Amino acid sequence: MFDVYLNEKRDRLLVVPKGQPIPNIGNSGRWRKKKGAVAVSDEIKLALQRDGFYWRRRAEHRGSNSLQS
Repeated sequence: MFDVYLNEKRDRLLVVPKGQPIPNIGNSGRWRKKKGAVAVSDEIKLALQRDGFYWRRRAEHRGSNSLQS
């Protein structure tokens, strides 16, 4: 099981093993628990084994980058 968090701006995602403390990651602000996850991708599993957490910026909204004609 894993805990999934979003920062207060909702532009960064953090995944940690359930029950582990939130790591101090640079200037990311406050984290809010979003939900729990039972399964994660292989990329996330490798990062959890290597670093103890998985962190990334969330993708921008697709509609905001589309060209208007």
